[in-house]
Amino acid sequence: MIQSKPLPPPADRYAVRRALLSVSDKTGLAEFAGRLHDLGVELLSTGGTARAIRETGLPVKDVAEVTGSPELLGGRVKTLHPKVHAGILARRTDEDDLAQLEEHGIGLIDLVVVNLYPFEEAVTKDDVTDAFAAENIDIGGPTMVRASAKNWFFVGVVTSPDQYGMIAEELEANDGSLGMETRRALAQSAFSHTAGYDAAITEYLDHNVETRRVASLDDDTFAPILPKSQGLRYGENPHQKAALYGDPSAFYRQLHGKELSFNNLIDLSAALRLIAEFEDAQPAVAILKHTNPCGVGTADSLEEAYHKAFATDRQSPFGGIVVVNRALDQATAEAINAVFTELIIAPSYENGVLDFLMEKKNRRLIESLASARRDTAPGVRSVVGGMLVQEVDAALGSADAMRADWTVATDRQPSDTEWSDLDFAWRVCKHVKSNAIVYAKGGATLGIGAGQMSRIDSSEIAVSKGAKSELDFSGCVVASDAFYPFADGLLAAADAGATAAIQPGGSVRDDEVIAAANERGMAMVFTGKRHFRH
Repeated sequence: MIQSKPLPPPADRYAVRRALLSVSDKTGLAEFAGRLHDLGVELLSTGGTARAIRETGLPVKDVAEVTGSPELLGGRVKTLHPKVHAGILARRTDEDDLAQLEEHGIGLIDLVVVNLYPFEEAVTKDDVTDAFAAENIDIGGPTMVRASAKNWFFVGVVTSPDQYGMIAEELEANDGSLGMETRRALAQSAFSHTAGYDAAITEYLDHNVETRRVASLDDDTFAPILPKSQGLRYGENPHQKAALYGDPSAFYRQLHGKELSFNNLIDLSAALRLIAEFEDAQPAVAILKHTNPCGVGTADSLEEAYHKAFATDRQSPFGGIVVVNRALDQATAEAINAVFTELIIAPSYENGVLDFLMEKKNRRLIESLASARRDTAPGVRSVVGGMLVQEVDAALGSADAMRADWTVATDRQPSDTEWSDLDFAWRVCKHVKSNAIVYAKGGATLGIGAGQMSRIDSSEIAVSKGAKSELDFSGCVVASDAFYPFADGLLAAADAGATAAIQPGGSVRDDEVIAAANERGMAMVFTGKRHFRH
């Protein structure tokens, strides 16, 4: 660790007398350079930036003239020189620093205006190669940005054309000087800029979205630097600011409707993760509300699957989300259209279906592009004082693979029909907020109880919802996201009509629960794995 000697404190404001400009994006450059020149600022520049400034008739000095060294290696080395970096990094309150500059004939640089090679844009080209990508990795630019930001006590660093107007106005209003608050804010923006740039390069080198490394839980620090994808009108509530970071374009795109809100995006994510459980299944439809499924169905057709899902709860789907695992056909679209649905998600839409659904302006239509199974980035939740980070609760495997890891805890084995329903119910239950109880039969949910403080309450709510729809619970199965702590929860399910149950097991009272199941002639499966969703 470098120990700094005590120095006089920096001044609040420092005059900008010399600026170095080296930008890839030349938007607004001519006007900004002109305003700097009008303030008496000496302009230094490199390559194309110098040519662009010179074409406006403004005087500009090439960095090569300052360093006494030509650009080398085809432009790879331009600003990597002590006469540049010493001029940026010198502390204005350190007599030794200033003496060294004078000894070596190095002038101070008070303002650095740099934006970087457009790496992210470059690597989106269809014919991109690793060699092309490498040539678009900026070295000198980030080095100057970081040096300037490190020395924010004395130097200003500008990394975006969006900042030009603000900086010029402050200089013009303050005799050509920048204040400490401004320099510090610019430094923060600069470090964020270089961090995002490095993250984009890291993601490119990972190549595959299935294995990209946003952060590792083995790291001592957690720093998922993600680019800002879009600003949002507000967060969960109108008084909360919000934005989306990252790049979800590999997973979905919006085809119609108003901009997705914060809550829409959370619901969309929940829907994509749920339908991923049925990626290889027969036609499946899920209806969600506030991230919880209120009905899920599978059948020989999407239309039949939708009616099965809708029958679970005929009230909650209003204003909800519908997601399907097949191309959305006209008949299913018409069924969905009968109820106001805010978000419809499908991997594709058959001819004419989009035009039909677009007749309602308030509806948002989404095309899912890739399975959420491919998104392996860790889950992040904010808590007071920090963040909780965990591995994603990955989508379940095939029925045969799961059954190999499951244990039948009761005397009676499930029938083939019960096995099928248990698999279905377990996939749905995994995506219901805890405490979660799901009743299912024949590839359809009958009742879903979510988010209750008691597992008994969840069970009662699930049964009452099914009763409102006049559904028959006899011969159904029940899934619980965590173990039954007492036999009463299982007995309540048996009273409702369940003949088989699936749960993680692991309670100290498992023996009591197993005995209760045997007494009722139920089959019960232990998965050995729970799926809490808090």
